[in-house]
Amino acid sequence: MILQELQDLKLKHDRPVRYRSLRPSLTAIELTYVEAKQMYKINHIKIGGFRRLKDIDLPIKPFMVLIGANGVGKTSFLDAYSLLSASAAGALNSKLSLFGGVSSVLTRDKSESVSLFVDMDVPGYKPLEYELNLTPKGTGYAISREVLSQCREKNSGAFKHIDSKDGDIRYFEINEEQLVRPNWKHYPLETSLFQVPKMFRQPEELRRILGSVTQYHVLDVGPRAQVKLPQQMKPADLPGADGEDLIPFLYYLRESNRDCYDAIEDSLRAAFPDFESLSFPPVAAGMLTLTWKDRNFRKPFYMHELSEGTLRFLWLASLLQSPGLSTVTMIDEPEVSLHPELLSLLSELMREAAKRTQLIVATHSDSFIRFLEPKEVVVMDSDDDGCTTARWGDSLDLDEWLREYSLDEVWRMGRMGGRS
Repeated sequence: MILQELQDLKLKHDRPVRYRSLRPSLTAIELTYVEAKQMYKINHIKIGGFRRLKDIDLPIKPFMVLIGANGVGKTSFLDAYSLLSASAAGALNSKLSLFGGVSSVLTRDKSESVSLFVDMDVPGYKPLEYELNLTPKGTGYAISREVLSQCREKNSGAFKHIDSKDGDIRYFEINEEQLVRPNWKHYPLETSLFQVPKMFRQPEELRRILGSVTQYHVLDVGPRAQVKLPQQMKPADLPGADGEDLIPFLYYLRESNRDCYDAIEDSLRAAFPDFESLSFPPVAAGMLTLTWKDRNFRKPFYMHELSEGTLRFLWLASLLQSPGLSTVTMIDEPEVSLHPELLSLLSELMREAAKRTQLIVATHSDSFIRFLEPKEVVVMDSDDDGCTTARWGDSLDLDEWLREYSLDEVWRMGRMGGRS
């Protein structure tokens, strides 16, 4: 019975997947492994003992905007998610070092460990669940618990791909068809999720999704910022966290995906009515710069001559319309330097991007909130113990207030919480 179940599991994971396209010109098509990965999405996240996030249990939607007062835990939510990403990418040790170690991120006086949990929707099957617990150990840390499992039919228990506790590492070995201890060098400061050899398709998808989570902070636009300097001509799928690849990204997009490039220029024209076009003059061997043509001036503007808000909007528009977005994208304070009139357009760009990535945004701008709907907003607040609470806006009773006020006005009046 067990052998047959394993054989069925292999077949389900190895064969192509049938998918009916929404495009009227196509009927059912065969999806390759690369195409099928678009079907998997993170569905839920739990965070425990991480800074003020003592006990957070939150469904994940395609587009979610975290709002709340300064210090309530919006950036901590993004950092906790980035820690999960590091656990799948073999960078857990370095990420924790950046945070100052496990002891530095524990909920002060209220927690002895950090616990992280996500589950991933799998079409046609039960969700795949991943749990990770980290505890201080001397001056470092230990992975005290790690489980990767998937529920099966009723009364048959969970199928475990990884089941480890306090250094006793066990993972499912496909050839032996059982949980085994590794016979290879296992590094104790990195997760088994990163180190276990190739697993079934669904665990591989979870590993890929978590490992590729990208987090973007406020773009540096200082005098010597990378976004203002000439950049090397090379293929680039994204404009870069600091805009370090913005120029080659736009240049190669213009050459390889004209529709997408034109959409970015159209966004710029909607935001800046006098904008005409971008150009990419070479400045040295293998180096390009970018110029911005304004209809009011004969000569174009170079990158270092553009305003902070213009640079940041150009970077955001390029990022949000990039074909290379990862499955999960996180952006912290995208509204910085942007004129309030640009925020409406930014919200629309985000909604479009959320069709291709799970987009998580942190903001405290009530001007930005004006252009959102309650179902897109997570209200983060502090409880009586100073710990963070998080609730989706559409779970609050706001209908009566929204008949008379906009969402940002309701927030400013304190009817949603999330205020200092």
